[in-house]
Formats: sequence, C-alpha cells, structure tokens
Amino acid sequence: MSLTRRALLSSLSATALSLTAVGCSSSSGSGGATKIRFGYIADFNGSSLLAIADDQGLWKKAGLAPSIKVFTNGPIQIQALGAGDLDFGYIGPGAMWLPATGKAKVIAIDTLTDADRVIAQPGITSIEQLRGRKVGVPEGTSGEMILNLALKKAGLTESDVKKVPMDPATLVAAFSSGQIDGAGFYYPLIATIKKRVPKLVELAADRDFPDHAFPTAFVSGPKTDAGLTEKVVGVLAEANDWRAAHKDQAIALAAKMLQVSTDQAAADAANVTLLTTADLVAKTQDGTVDTWLNGLTQFFVGTGQVKKAPAPSTYYDGQAFIKAAGSAKAVTR
Repeated sequence: MSLTRRALLSSLSATALSLTAVGCSSSSGSGGATKIRFGYIADFNGSSLLAIADDQGLWKKAGLAPSIKVFTNGPIQIQALGAGDLDFGYIGPGAMWLPATGKAKVIAIDTLTDADRVIAQPGITSIEQLRGRKVGVPEGTSGEMILNLALKKAGLTESDVKKVPMDPATLVAAFSSGQIDGAGFYYPLIATIKKRVPKLVELAADRDFPDHAFPTAFVSGPKTDAGLTEKVVGVLAEANDWRAAHKDQAIALAAKMLQVSTDQAAADAANVTLLTTADLVAKTQDGTVDTWLNGLTQFFVGTGQVKKAPAPSTYYDGQAFIKAAGSAKAVTR
C-alpha cells in the first residue's frame, strides 16, 4: 500500500464522523425496532434500494430502524465500518480491494456498472497524450481503477502521468477550472463537470474492458451480527426486485432522495445493469459472482492494492446471501 493511500485511509474515520445524516428513513427505533446505521453514495446505485425500502415500508416490516448517511465514496464507508461508526454501506467496484483485504464483508451484489471514465480536457484525444500531464483521481475508488485499466491497455503505468489524489468535490472543481488535464472519475459527477466543460473528452469507459465485470455491492463490518445481516439482506433483496419491476418509479424515488431532477437520476441509471434477486442467486450458485470478484482482485494484485487474491468466499458469503434472499421471497409471498 502506498504512503499516500495509507495516509488517506488513516484520515477517513474522522471524515466519516463529520458527515450528516439525511432524511430518507431515520426511524426512531420505537416499538422494538433495531437501529442500524447505513451508508451510501449519492448515485442511483447507492440510493435507490434504500429509497425503495423506505417508500415501501420494508424496513419496518423487517423490524429495522435505519439512520441513513451519505458518503463521498466507498473507502470512507469501509473505514467507518471498521471504526464502529457504521453498520452497513455501499461500494463501487473500485473499492472492492478493501473487502478482499479483510476490511469488510460483501453481503449482497447490487448492480453491474458502466459509470467509470477516464476524462480529459478538450484537445486531448488519447490516453497516450496524458503522459506527463496532471491526472486527478479519488484514490481507492473506481476512478483509480478505470485509470489504471486504461493506462495498462495503452502500455503505460501510473508513473507515466502526474497522478494527483483528490476527493471528488475537489476533482470536480479542479477539472472544471483547468487545473488538471485529465481524471479517473465516474458518473453522475462527470455530468456535473460536463455542464462546465461541455467539450471534455471521454478516453476510456468500463465497457472498454469486456474481460472484466464491475459489480457494485453492499457491505458490512467484518464482525457484524449474522442475524442482523440476514434481515438487512432480506430488505435489500425485496427492494431489488421492486426496482427491477418498477424502474421508472425507482428512478423517481432515488431522485427525490438525492434531491436531483428525475432526468438526472435517469441519466445516471442508464449506466447501470439491473439484476433481479433470482439472477443474483443463480449467479452466486453457478460461480459467476466469484468470477466477477476474482477478476477484480486479480487486477488489484497487479496494482499492489491486494498482495494475493483471496478466495471470494473469504469476503462474500454467497450461501448467507442465498438464504436471506430466499427468506425475503418467502415473506413476500
């Protein structure tokens, strides 16, 4: 792990503590409901199931009273999980190296995403032209992941560019003002930059790497109670099927939670492949999910974020997911 990344992670807990709870579902815990603290990222993937669970009364049905907090990325949530400041969270594929190194448990796969991009200022038309230039990236995220994939494909490494670690908000400002030449980043925040730099160039995207899948996921702390996790996964599984059957309504609920327009939420959702709970169960049973996770961890071995690729079963309990998803289906019936 690089000194920069080590310093980043050591500061994340304090950052997480400064974040403010938002008003999706903050039940009081009355009537014997179990209080949980749930983190998310402000995009369609991270918010939609939580918004649906609130709207459809799924938390209450499961006897849960969540306090929902917004975070800027997955690594901050995982640091908060480790510090005991959070019970559950959501991460993109670029943060999957953290569960793989024992920092969290994957409790459910959410979606497959195509939201990550390497972007550049107008006039830069190839990854090779980023050589020697300033490239911003939120370290430990899918922004760093897509940058490393694109550099490798072009025969370059991080040392060929002037990598500038930045938090997402700083990166938006820096790119918009021309302080950096490129970035490894992701939607919906790229859409914010496009309003200010409409002629920015997209040099690479997740879809350019068909040998990799990019799953988003929900995570818990490494020692979170198994019974509580089963209840939470049951809620997520039920909300997931509602989302698959009512995508337009799910977009509207996510937009309301994120306080953005429905068009903005729909544009973000266009970068997502939804999977029903039955799909996720089948893909867990036939080893597809393990293949997805192995592909990511092998990549992270190459970047030095993971020393040796662990078996997916060490950080994704597929059988527990299948059991919880089945229980949710039985309750729904």
